[in-house]
Amino acid sequence: MTSTLSATPSGTFQIGGDLPVVRLGYGTMQLTGEGVWGPPRDRDAAIAVLRRAVELGVTFFDTADSYGPEVAEDLLREALHPYADDVVIATKAGLTRQGPSVWTPVGRPAYLRQQAELSLRRLGLETIDLFQLHRIDPEVPLEDQVGELKKLQDEGKIRHIGLSEVDVDQLKQAQQVATIVTVQNLFNLTDRSAEQLLDYATEQGIGFIPWFPLATGNLVKDGGPLADLAAEHGATPSQLALAWLLKRSPVMLPIPGTSSIEHLEDNIGAAGIELTDEQFAALDKIA
Repeated sequence: MTSTLSATPSGTFQIGGDLPVVRLGYGTMQLTGEGVWGPPRDRDAAIAVLRRAVELGVTFFDTADSYGPEVAEDLLREALHPYADDVVIATKAGLTRQGPSVWTPVGRPAYLRQQAELSLRRLGLETIDLFQLHRIDPEVPLEDQVGELKKLQDEGKIRHIGLSEVDVDQLKQAQQVATIVTVQNLFNLTDRSAEQLLDYATEQGIGFIPWFPLATGNLVKDGGPLADLAAEHGATPSQLALAWLLKRSPVMLPIPGTSSIEHLEDNIGAAGIELTDEQFAALDKIA
């Protein structure tokens, strides 16, 4: 890779109108053990990936208390604390873990408050820049869940509030309780089930964080639907999939995650790819 490799050509977005981030970020879920459970196989390698991301201009890091659980937040602190002034860490609460690949929503206000306090301690922060409700708990009124985050915001413990895996109606309901600055839903070239939410977020200036932006590798594997087009453009399939997301909406904040520096550098290469309208349409059709 050349020395000019950088996330910064992806542009910037102001979360909440006052918190600038480089649009191409990094998600920490894949740094943990299998099933997003337990420590990484190679802790030193995980630390190295996080530090390399900062070197490459990444300023937006997405994590959660449930990744590990606790493992990803601990890794972020070990790798990056004290944080550079431009580094923004977004974390989440609202999913509990009972074992590998098991996720159970809990949105009781006291629990969300406890997890916010623990995340502050683990990350070594006085204020969490972006705190996201990881899932809406169907057993607890939405206004109680978002309302507790609003209380934490009023106390200065969190700066901005985001939601994860919601629809437009749920977002509008939450907006009656607090200012919601980001949403995080599954979205990629082959799964656009959240398109209506993305369009609403774009219209409202709300950041949209697509998780699994690379369709967990199926879209971008060798011989996959993007391979020919990628060869045509002298890029990798992953880079084209990320470039498509970045062009799809100015509020899009992709957070591809990886435990490999090689894959990290490949993903960051997407920041420098500017798709033409024709190329964008061709990618649309492939999917």
